[in-house]
Amino acid sequence: MPSYGPSLIDEWIAQPQGSGITRGSDMHDHFDSSSLKTLSTVHALVLGTGDSIFKEILPSIGQAQYEVLFVTCFWAGSSSLSQVSSCLKNLSAAAIQRGSKIKVRICLSSLSLLQKLFHTSSPAGHVYPSSVWVQKFGLPPSEDLNGLDLEIKSIFIRPFSVMHPKFVIVDRRYLYLPSCNVSWENWFEGCLQISGPIVNHFLEFWRDFWASHSDKASDNFAVQSRNEMGDVPAAFNTKGFQPPSSQAYMSSITSKKFQINLSGIQSAFLLSSHRTNPQFRPFPWQSAARPPQTPLNVFLLHAFNNAKSSIYVQTPNVTSPPVLEALLAALGRGVDVHIITSERLMILEQLITAGTSTTRCLKQLKRQFITLLTERQKRLMDEEQGSNSHIGSLKIEYFIKRSSDNGLQLGPEPVQTHLKLTIVDEATVIFGSGNMDRASWYTSQELGVAYVSASLVQSIMSGLESCLMSRKKLDFCRTGELSES
Repeated sequence: MPSYGPSLIDEWIAQPQGSGITRGSDMHDHFDSSSLKTLSTVHALVLGTGDSIFKEILPSIGQAQYEVLFVTCFWAGSSSLSQVSSCLKNLSAAAIQRGSKIKVRICLSSLSLLQKLFHTSSPAGHVYPSSVWVQKFGLPPSEDLNGLDLEIKSIFIRPFSVMHPKFVIVDRRYLYLPSCNVSWENWFEGCLQISGPIVNHFLEFWRDFWASHSDKASDNFAVQSRNEMGDVPAAFNTKGFQPPSSQAYMSSITSKKFQINLSGIQSAFLLSSHRTNPQFRPFPWQSAARPPQTPLNVFLLHAFNNAKSSIYVQTPNVTSPPVLEALLAALGRGVDVHIITSERLMILEQLITAGTSTTRCLKQLKRQFITLLTERQKRLMDEEQGSNSHIGSLKIEYFIKRSSDNGLQLGPEPVQTHLKLTIVDEATVIFGSGNMDRASWYTSQELGVAYVSASLVQSIMSGLESCLMSRKKLDFCRTGELSES
C-alpha cells in the first residue's frame, strides 16, 4: 500500500490557522485541530442490518456496571427497539440485585415528523417524563426500570437541524460507533467497536452538548486511565462466535463480525455542529455556498484534495456540491474514484434539503468526467501536455438487495446502503455519521473519526468485499487512460 510521508492527519494539523476551522454560529465546533488528534484501539467491525448490529452492542450494555450513554438520531418502533427495551429491563434488575443504580442517558433527535414540527428550538432540548416512556419510546414502565437512573432527551432545531451522531459508550471505557438508528429499516450498516483515548473525546462532546446541569455538576467525565492502553473489554471477546457456513454466507449473510484488534491507531475526532441556515442557492446561475468550516467538513475536503492514488466512498446519498467538486478535481489529478451508494433512498428528503437527488448528481458527475476526458484527449496533440495526460478512473455502483433464489436467506436482507465510510489512498479511513449529502454538510450535526492505518483499511475493505458480494450493480466504470490513437 502506498505511503507518502506525513499522514493526512499530520498534514491537516500542520496547516496554518487551525485548518481554517471557525466556530459555528450554533455550538461546539472544536477549532484547534491539534487538540483533535488522539489514539484508538479498534477491536472489531460489524457489518449487517441495524437489527443485527444492535445484537452485537446490547450484550455490552447488559454488562454495564455504572453508566450507559446511548446517542442516536431516529428512534422508532422496531425489532431493534424491542431488543433495547428488554436489555434495559434486565440491566435494571441486575442493578437492583447489586444494590446500586446504573446511570442511563438516551439522547436522540427524531421521533416523527409531528415531533419535529412542534419541538422546542432551545439547544437545551426536551427531557421526557417517565410517564411517557412506554407510549413514546416503547420502553418498559418506570416501575420495571427502578434500577436505572434513566433520562431521555431530544434535541432538534427547526427547520432542518437534526442531531445525526450515533454512538454508545459503556462505563466510559468502551465505544460503539454504529451507522444505524433504532428503527425498522433493513439497510446495510456498519459498526466499529473501539476503546482507548478516543473515548474521552466522545465523553467531552456528550458533556458539552447533551449532559444536564446536574450531570455536569456531579462528574468530571474522565475516562478511566486503565483504558488508555486500549484494554479489550469482555464484551468484545468472540469466544463462541460461530460464523455461518460458507454456502449460507455466500447466499445471504445479514451480519458478519470481523476481528481487528489494532491498537495505537493515529486518529482524529471530527465534529460538525449543526447550522440553522441551510444557505440554499435555488437559482441555476448561483454557485454553491461554501460549506461550514467544521472539523469534519474541512478534514474530508483536505483528504479529497490531497489524495494521490484512490478514493473510496460508501454513503447513502451523494448530493453535496463540495464533495462532487472535490471528487471531480481528484479525477483530474489522476486519482481513481469509486462510489457505492443507494439509488432511491430518502428521495423526498433529498429534494427538500438539497433540491436534487443522488442519481441526478451522479449523472452530472459522469457528464463532467466525460468532458474532462474529451478535453484531455484534445490536449494530446501537445507532447508536453500529453506526457501528463492520465486522469483517474471513475466507478459508480448502486447497492441492491441480494437475491435468495436458493432459499438460504438467514434473516432480513438489507435493501439499501446506509454505511458512511470514506477511504483515501488505502491508508486513511473516515467512519461515522456523516453522509455525502447536502444536509450532512450544511445543516445536520455530524460526528466522525479519521483513522490512519493501512492495516485497518485492509481489514475493513476485506470485510466489505465479502459482504457486498452480489449486492452491487454497476452503473458506470471508465478508466482515465488516454491514447494518441
